[in-house]
Amino acid sequence: MSLANTKMINNEEIYRIGIDVGGTNTDAALLDSKLNTIHTVKVHTTRDVNEGIVESIRRLIEESGVNPAQVRYAMLGTTHCTNAIVERKHLGKVGLIRIGAPATTSVPPLADWDETLKAAVGQHAYIVHGGYEYDGRTIVELNEAEIIGCLEVMKGEVSAVAICGVFSPVNTSQEKRIEELAKQVLGEDMPITLSHEIGSIGLLERENAALLNGALLNVIAGVVKGFEEALHGFGIDAGVYICQNDGTLMRSEYALRYPILTIACGPTNSIRGAAHLSGLNNALVVDIGGTTTDIGVLSQGFPRQSSAAVEIGGVRTNFRMPDILSIGIGGGTIVRVDAAEDRVTVGPDSVGYELLKRGRIFGGDTLTATDVAVKLGRYTWEGAKTEELDEAICQRADAIMTQDIEDAIDRMKTSAEPVDVILVGGGSILVRDKLEGVAQIVRPAHYDAANAIGAALGEVSGETERIYSLDEMTYDQAMEDAKRNAIEQAVLAGAVRETVQIVLSEDIPIAYLPGNALLVKVKAAGRL
Repeated sequence: MSLANTKMINNEEIYRIGIDVGGTNTDAALLDSKLNTIHTVKVHTTRDVNEGIVESIRRLIEESGVNPAQVRYAMLGTTHCTNAIVERKHLGKVGLIRIGAPATTSVPPLADWDETLKAAVGQHAYIVHGGYEYDGRTIVELNEAEIIGCLEVMKGEVSAVAICGVFSPVNTSQEKRIEELAKQVLGEDMPITLSHEIGSIGLLERENAALLNGALLNVIAGVVKGFEEALHGFGIDAGVYICQNDGTLMRSEYALRYPILTIACGPTNSIRGAAHLSGLNNALVVDIGGTTTDIGVLSQGFPRQSSAAVEIGGVRTNFRMPDILSIGIGGGTIVRVDAAEDRVTVGPDSVGYELLKRGRIFGGDTLTATDVAVKLGRYTWEGAKTEELDEAICQRADAIMTQDIEDAIDRMKTSAEPVDVILVGGGSILVRDKLEGVAQIVRPAHYDAANAIGAALGEVSGETERIYSLDEMTYDQAMEDAKRNAIEQAVLAGAVRETVQIVLSEDIPIAYLPGNALLVKVKAAGRL
């Protein structure tokens, strides 16, 4: 929407802003209370990410003509936390207490971490006596003197504490007792991560997730503070929400406790935005940016979750993550021609945010995927210098990219049947109108800002995962308890209780555990 249309802006209306920070671009979208898209902008992501955020808000307000006082909600999806782990920068020192001696001493904490990450997070990791069996029975009682001794050594050395116990998602008592002791020894304001609030059953992966969460607390605090300051600078007094990686939102206060849940939220924002813009609830979403193509599965309007353990920066974790396949094809992907061997190769490296400087159609010296798309007539760019581009080479590069995208789509399908594909992201101009194995391709309006629109949509979720012993309760009682816990988590994260619904429920009998054991996963979501 342009300045000429500002008279259409309703003075009674309440608006929401969604911002998604990607590796190449920062996208922003303005939505009204009926979730209609009013205006979108795209600015280059800057080295200091906050500068790009400020610029996107400024342009959104100026170009739409909306009164900043009418913006009541602001949502941010950001790569800050992912980048901090991958780059080993800005991470806080974390003290770890594993409740698991003598049962778990054969594998020490941080066993699979590389030395750079260990050095960044710190060396204070201790195993103390305690832990539970799979059904919540105590293996060993806590030795409080031993625990207090470990905490005393951490004094002044750590900025956060992570506590992880054997089967603590089944019985949380020991983790909560050590939290009380840590507050006594290290002070009430010491941030503490309890592993049962983040990960699922596996001990080492859950421990890693709790440690990374503690290390990211400083990072997310800077993000939230910068975002709030940017909003206040434009006279916006809004409720601030941060995007989670399951396609829902959490209040900024909740994000300050669980920053790990923001990792990989970018692709999920695109999936949610694609569902909203296309009206489809079940499809594959192909999100093509400047650097990568991310393919995710839309199931009942939400991203499909990964069932495999997920590596972040080389560390195995087991908290929820979207099932996303990324390949190195984007608008800035470099196309190379080896004349001697008559060979054309595509990517995986990209010129990123330097596309407008280095791309051939803009007068640069690097052949990119965008040059190919414009030469082949997929997209019109005013003033594009296409005359010197070799059409035969562009055709060959296009064939390679098409094959790679078709192969990736096949890998994400659950059957051989053709699927609907929703194309979003600025780089989606690269894709042909027909692909093998695809029933229909949907390119919705505002496709290039689907990620920011997905960020702004804003349902709030909560989830629970635990093992129940059906010797002690009925199946219905176990399911009811899990659903109640998921609803409470959603309300804590900022959902209106009356609107919360169960969106996912699954139970798996665990044959390898004695007794009648059942693993239950439930997810609930509701409106802001």
